[in-house]
Amino acid sequence: MAELKIEGLAIEPASSSPAGHNGGPPLDQEHIPEWGDGGIGNYFYWKAAHRAAWKNPSPGIVAFRIRKAERLGLTYEEYTLEILERGRHLQIEDVERIAEIKQARAARARNHRS
Repeated sequence: MAELKIEGLAIEPASSSPAGHNGGPPLDQEHIPEWGDGGIGNYFYWKAAHRAAWKNPSPGIVAFRIRKAERLGLTYEEYTLEILERGRHLQIEDVERIAEIKQARAARARNHRS
């Protein structure tokens, strides 16, 4: 494209796209929506539920979960995920389940390092 000269100042066009181009994605590549290749199904319901579960707890609930998680040797996310997935609060007596969660954490850490 041609440069514009205004009183000794060279200005290049902001876009290198041809005239009439709307700046959208290239049409020669297949567009994959954020919900993947399958049908949309309940994607937006799940997305809203995930947002509500993780971003809206009251400060009191967060403090309670942090204290319980620390007492059990878990992270806040691990403890909260257990509540959301299984619908129950872990107790000290749930030794086997707590050990499973910690083993999964260790496996994730090993996979992340490699």
